Amino acid sequence: MPADRLRVDVEGRALELSNLDKILYPKAEFTKGEVIDYYTRIAPVLLPHLRDRALTRIRFPNGVEAGSFFEKNAPAATPDWVRTETLPAPGSTKGRETIDYVVADDLPTLVWLANLAALELHTPQWKIGEHPDMMVVDLDPGTPAGLKQCCQVALLMRDRLALDGVESYPKTSGKKGMQLCCPVAGTQSSDDVSAYAKRIAQELEQAHPKLIVSKMAKNLRPGKVFIDWSQNNAAKTTVAPYSLRAQAVPAVSTPLSWDEVSAGAAGKRPSTKPYTAGEVLKRVEKQGDLLAPLLNGGPKLPA
Repeated sequence: MPADRLRVDVEGRALELSNLDKILYPKAEFTKGEVIDYYTRIAPVLLPHLRDRALTRIRFPNGVEAGSFFEKNAPAATPDWVRTETLPAPGSTKGRETIDYVVADDLPTLVWLANLAALELHTPQWKIGEHPDMMVVDLDPGTPAGLKQCCQVALLMRDRLALDGVESYPKTSGKKGMQLCCPVAGTQSSDDVSAYAKRIAQELEQAHPKLIVSKMAKNLRPGKVFIDWSQNNAAKTTVAPYSLRAQAVPAVSTPLSWDEVSAGAAGKRPSTKPYTAGEVLKRVEKQGDLLAPLLNGGPKLPA
């Protein structure tokens, strides 16, 4: 076997890992081996959020400063023990009628994906064959607005949703913004969920026009936070909690507590510093999975 390859056993599955010393985050000198180590160690809290969901990956075979590509279809030479699901592909840019999605239900699959430099993991708001069990709103700040303003909007959104009995749970995007994730009943279509999210975004825009915008036009966003309700479209995906992001440092989409969001809204915590893989592992060791309630279901949304 070549010197740059290592055979390992992961929960009874034989895997061959390669190029472990290859640097994927040059500015942080964070290697492929460290990516695999991170995903292995974060798996207990990550896998429940991936389970039974069609997985879109963004791969960076030569690191975050080189080229990348989206991958929905299972790649060539996918091991036969990796779960795949064939689903319709409406509007496919490659003219496909179906896509054979990878489903990451177990640690061997997660390690196999990390070895392919699938740094970013994105999932839809629904499990395979079901209606959405989660509503997501993306809070995207327009310069000079930043994470402080996102936190302010997150608190407003939390309080408005609570009036309808909808609980919300915050996380960073791993880039400049935030997301709120809300468990829902899984009995309504993505159109229904998206329509509800749009209505709430419009209400908040009307109440706070200097801070919030609900329309997608980019010329309206400077200095405001765009509440992207369209994330609930059946064809869209959202970065999974605990996924790495392609940033200068190995940043992670990180669950937050509401106390942290309140502090952020008041400007009491750094507004630009991302949480890195090592920091997130320490947070999970101390706090557990702050997004665990997403796995328990939620209410039906008001019509």
